[in-house]
Amino acid sequence: MISSTSRIQLVIFDWAGTTIDFGSCAPAIAFQKLFQSHGVEVTEEQVRKPMGLNKREHLVAMLTESDIATQWKAVNGRVWTDDDVSQLYAEFVTFQMEALKENSQLVPGLLETAAWLRSRDILIGSTTGYFREAADTVLAAAQEQGFVPEGNVCAQDVSQGRPAPWMIYEIMHQLQVYPSANVLKVGDTVADIEAGQNAGCWSIGVCDSSSLAGLSFDDYRLASEEERTERRLHASKMFRDAGSHAVIDSISDLPRVIEQIDQALAGGNLPHIISSPAANSAVDLA
Repeated sequence: MISSTSRIQLVIFDWAGTTIDFGSCAPAIAFQKLFQSHGVEVTEEQVRKPMGLNKREHLVAMLTESDIATQWKAVNGRVWTDDDVSQLYAEFVTFQMEALKENSQLVPGLLETAAWLRSRDILIGSTTGYFREAADTVLAAAQEQGFVPEGNVCAQDVSQGRPAPWMIYEIMHQLQVYPSANVLKVGDTVADIEAGQNAGCWSIGVCDSSSLAGLSFDDYRLASEEERTERRLHASKMFRDAGSHAVIDSISDLPRVIEQIDQALAGGNLPHIISSPAANSAVDLA
């Protein structure tokens, strides 16, 4: 039997794109509408590239893009300023809350995976780059659908959001779980993986529902297997390049990876790259 000190005791999920809102559509929609309202056209790629950061940092990252900066200057007659960021952020809140109304469904397989975690006495936490009002709205929607994490931390609860490890550490503190090697971070962005790395815990990227894949659930169902595979491979490469210890196609694959991690921990191993059940999984380099 694996002892309590040599197994995963806590799984920390991201929200949009990982557990809720397949494809992380709500923030993408909100950012596009926000910039359009200021006469600036942004691509989906430009919107999704900074996903995982807190939303103010996300705005700065977008405004720093040369194409967006050029459009902003053309429309406003000057370069953007910190005051512009503050105003955009205030407006973004409204767009984000509106987008959440239509994009708060749990991803397929989450409830079954959560039940499996409970059966093994594994605690569940969640972290998000959302501001508090949005985080509370998402949590309430998830609870209504049967997903209830023991801890929930948003970017406003800590001094710095992802890729800093503080949200992960805050969940660990709240739920009294340590060391980091007994904690697993699951997310759908590069920032999620980097935060897990910085916290010293196991980090796993989930592909199909991710912001990196960029397909809503309806679009995913309509997509050809060729397109699904192409997007899956793209997300997988991004995760692996960021140092993800494993990559999974869907949240339903998580239990099998946790079993692999528990075996590694029982053998005295700290977080390292392992093989995973996804067809495009990370290569075993241990």
